[in-house]
Amino acid sequence: MNPAIEVVGLSYRYPDGTVALDGVDFSIERGSSVALLGPNGAGKSTLLLHLNGLLRGEGIVRILGREMEEATLPWVRRQVGLVFQDPDDQLFMPSLEEDVAFGPRNLGLSEREVEVNVSWALKVVGLTGMAGRCPHHLSFGQKKRAALATVLSMRPEVLILDEPTSNLDPRSKGEVISLIGELKRRGTTILTAIHDVNIVPAIADQVLLLDRKVVEFGPTREVLVKRGLLKGLGLDVPAIADLFISLKDGGQYPGEIPFTRDEALSALAQIVDR
Repeated sequence: MNPAIEVVGLSYRYPDGTVALDGVDFSIERGSSVALLGPNGAGKSTLLLHLNGLLRGEGIVRILGREMEEATLPWVRRQVGLVFQDPDDQLFMPSLEEDVAFGPRNLGLSEREVEVNVSWALKVVGLTGMAGRCPHHLSFGQKKRAALATVLSMRPEVLILDEPTSNLDPRSKGEVISLIGELKRRGTTILTAIHDVNIVPAIADQVLLLDRKVVEFGPTREVLVKRGLLKGLGLDVPAIADLFISLKDGGQYPGEIPFTRDEALSALAQIVDR
């Protein structure tokens, strides 16, 4: 076991007494990409805010083997990059370049190191030619990628994403999905809170189902075929998988449940051959 994130017995109540997290336990291995799913009010965003110390509840949070406490918070925040759902929460400087440089400068890096990190982060998110642009003049999809660049420029080992594809058009959504895949290939540990279950097979090896506590945690292809469990949480099975689960239940398809278009075409060919 070589976990990037360990959470043990994490509980949190809001000031009005509402229980947001109730004894949450899980461990995420380094280099894994995990999708965080749950109904509205399940505590997903609250959990994410605990992973770099913006909220502190009861229980234990360890990042890369070090327990989060007051003394380790500065170190933890260098290792864990958190990208908020609304990019305007992270873009506040006059130019995109200054926004992306803000984090590295606050880490005390030299100007040469800042320049290298900014250039790299903008290249990764596909915004190299926009360094001098005002962030608030970017499209919403560009803002999403810009917000990610402000975190990547600090070279975090762990990346936390809150609804990175929400309110995006199909093209921008595809760009973000490709970017997450590239970061995963680079070895970044990624935890993504997301509502769109159809995207999950493209970005995550594992799924963590949360409803104030962990309901299920396992491989994506095992969790996302549990129709009854997902429906009980107000979640859907991915559309392609849902179709083939119905075919399998009706005795019309005997094989493994597909999740992607190519897998579905192969599965349909099996049905035709039969």
